[in-house]
Amino acid sequence: MDLNERLTQDMKAALKAGPAGKVRLETIRFLRAAVKNAEIEKQAPLSDDEVLGIITKQVKQLRDSMADFQRSNRQDLIERAQAEIDVLSGYLPEQLSADEVRDLARKVIAQVGAQGPRDMGKVMGPLMAQTKGRADGKLVQQIVKELLG
Repeated sequence: MDLNERLTQDMKAALKAGPAGKVRLETIRFLRAAVKNAEIEKQAPLSDDEVLGIITKQVKQLRDSMADFQRSNRQDLIERAQAEIDVLSGYLPEQLSADEVRDLARKVIAQVGAQGPRDMGKVMGPLMAQTKGRADGKLVQQIVKELLG
């Protein structure tokens, strides 16, 4: 079953759950709308990797919003955003730990022969390809900066 079919099945299950599945239902509907818009823009069905890219983007936006909500002391919005992140995270592959990202970064640095901070671009491209959907870009960037000095 591809990711689009899984979203449809999960939406049906959330509908049947009634009020208990309200946040899950609304989150999946919002995600399906974003997928549909991307399909219209592309004029073709999306692959699972492209859907994962949309999910990752939405999780990033929610995390950024949470920072604003914390500055505004809006605990209700923080809890809502966290609940949506929890729903979306269920569709993402297992996330890499900081140590796993660090190991991958060391390998890529050795492969491309990066010497210092100026070579960050050489490292980030291949590393982001390896960690796509499995690690936060900010974490990857932070680790690469740390390793390159």
